Formats: sequence, C-alpha cells, structure tokens
Amino acid sequence: MKKKILLLVIILSLFVFIPNYIIYNFSSDRVFDNINQIKSNKVGVVLGTSKLLKSGNINLFYQYRVDAAVALYKAGKIEFILVSGDNSSVNNDEPTDFKNDLIAKGIPAERIFLDYAGFRTLDSVVRAKEIFGLTEVTFISQKFHNERAIYLAEKKGIKSIGFNAKDVGGKSGTKVMMREYLARVKVFVDLLFGVKPHFLGDKIEIK
Repeated sequence: MKKKILLLVIILSLFVFIPNYIIYNFSSDRVFDNINQIKSNKVGVVLGTSKLLKSGNINLFYQYRVDAAVALYKAGKIEFILVSGDNSSVNNDEPTDFKNDLIAKGIPAERIFLDYAGFRTLDSVVRAKEIFGLTEVTFISQKFHNERAIYLAEKKGIKSIGFNAKDVGGKSGTKVMMREYLARVKVFVDLLFGVKPHFLGDKIEIK
C-alpha cells in the first residue's frame, strides 16, 4: 500500500513539475527585468487582474503592472498599450480600471486599447491575434505570468517577450504562485483539447 501511495505521489509530482519546467525553460531568455535590455515592440499587452483585494486594499499585482506599463511606454519601448482583462460583472471592470490609472500616470488615452473579454490568459493571447491582429507583442505582468503567456503565444503563432512587473511577496505572493503551478498544467490540457476563448468578435485595428 505504501509503495502504491509513493508511486502516486511521484506521478502527481511529475504531472505538475514537467509543465512548469517546460514553460520556464522555454521562456527563460524572453523575459526581462531591465528596461534597457528589452527590445521595442509596437504593442505592450497588460494582462489583467483586479484592482482591489476583498479587503478593499490595492492589489499590488495590479499596481506593479500599471507601473511597469507606464515605465515601458515612457522609455519608448512600446507605442500602444492593450489592456486585456475581465469585465464579466458590474463590480469587476479590469480594463477600465487599468485605463483610468494609466491615463492618470500620463499615458495618452488614444494610446490605450481595451480587451474586455480577456477572462484568462488563453483568451488574452488568442484575442490579441484574432481580434487585434497582433503577431508580435510585449507582455506586461509578473515574471511567472509572462512566462506562461509567452509559451501560449508561441503555440498560437505570436512572437513575444515579457517585461516583468515587480513581484509580490508574503502570503499573497505564495498563494498566487501555488495557483500558478496548476495554471501551467492547465495550459497543456487546454492545448491538447484545443480550448477556445469564451468570445471572439469584430476585429479592431491598433493604430
């Protein structure tokens, strides 16, 4: 019985470890912390997250993504910002929250485009190509998230790099990283079964 349990633990560990290793290894030279080392792209895609936590406090993952997008734009590394996030309820409009805060930090409104149906990373990646016509982008999120987006983008015919927003430590950071391990397993499940975005729609040209 103990041997069977041990074998099961090993199999489950490999089931989680292998997707994580593949994604990390694939994207390792495509994610950047130093703004001076990253090449320029026409569009930076900010991957959405909620502005506020359940406590009402600011979500640092959100704040640091705003800061990273602003820094990248002001350094001349991107010309436009596409914010892709969840707008599935009246109390959760991630793209508009990002837009308002980006404008408040000096980004011209006409340089910001919104994707209201980026319910998850797969949707954001596929819609960037199918709706907005992008074949080369810079993802803007925390490093772990950029790595996953870059791998998905490669599989969907998009060349991409990632500019890493500051990471978040403490309990919040640990909790998100635990979910990330499973999210990376889900990447391979989605690719295997050809999972599609929730919505597509009319094409939008970024110019």
